[in-house]
Amino acid sequence: MQEIAPKIFIETDYPGVVLGILNWARGPVLIDSPFRPDDIRVWRASVQKMGDGPECLLINLDDHYDRTLGSRQIDCTVLGHEKLPQLLRDRPVNIKPQGIETGADWELHSPPGNIRWSSPEITFNEHMEVHCEKNTLLLDYRPGPSSAAIWATLPAEKIVFVGDAVIPGAVPFLANADIPQWIAMIEQLLKPEYKNFLIVSSRGGVVAASEVKDQVKTLTKIAKHVEKLINKPLRNEEIQKTANRILNDCDVPSSREIQNLQRARYGLTQYLRRFVGPQPEQIAAF
Repeated sequence: MQEIAPKIFIETDYPGVVLGILNWARGPVLIDSPFRPDDIRVWRASVQKMGDGPECLLINLDDHYDRTLGSRQIDCTVLGHEKLPQLLRDRPVNIKPQGIETGADWELHSPPGNIRWSSPEITFNEHMEVHCEKNTLLLDYRPGPSSAAIWATLPAEKIVFVGDAVIPGAVPFLANADIPQWIAMIEQLLKPEYKNFLIVSSRGGVVAASEVKDQVKTLTKIAKHVEKLINKPLRNEEIQKTANRILNDCDVPSSREIQNLQRARYGLTQYLRRFVGPQPEQIAAF
């Protein structure tokens, strides 16, 4: 666990998600959760050692499986965007993936069979503030990677947790995304108001401004690839070719190319189904 500011920590050792913890006087505020049962037990033990505050709050930065699978097992109050409960209700309760399907990290591990999704007890629409003595946490709606995506900002410490808005060294998750909105959101991180801020990605930990710029460039390239497919009948070979182009646009380690190629194929297919509509030729789900 790394302390990035007094009583502000991040954990980068679990697969799929970088976790945050604010060690406040009334109890910890957690940013996302691990998904493997063993990791959840270790994480809970680590949290309990941090302080004796009577309360615990878990914030889900969006609806992605990697960060919401383990929320119920953390056993505390959950907070998220107001669109999060419906997204969770629409999910199956039994999950048995046959190998890699969406390119998410949880699929590389053995998940529990039956899932009881933890719908947030506290929700908001555009902006919310959490206060504890002299501590302040700002929560803001930042759609793009997901319709339920939010950022968590500590203005005094100049730290912002941006979830999947910036994913260095990987293909972005496109399945539930709105690419133009996504680009507009992360361009805000390059404005003067975020100068000297520590930007924490849920996939890469603390990221530099150069990585934010690279994410904008990558998403802009992906948007152009998608635009070329909009006015033509979609075929599986077109999806495959475009997915390979997306993979080449991302600086993906060779050891994770297969997973990220599947992520690109699946994400592109789902994205086009939402934004392009029915096509003369059915797109395979891969």
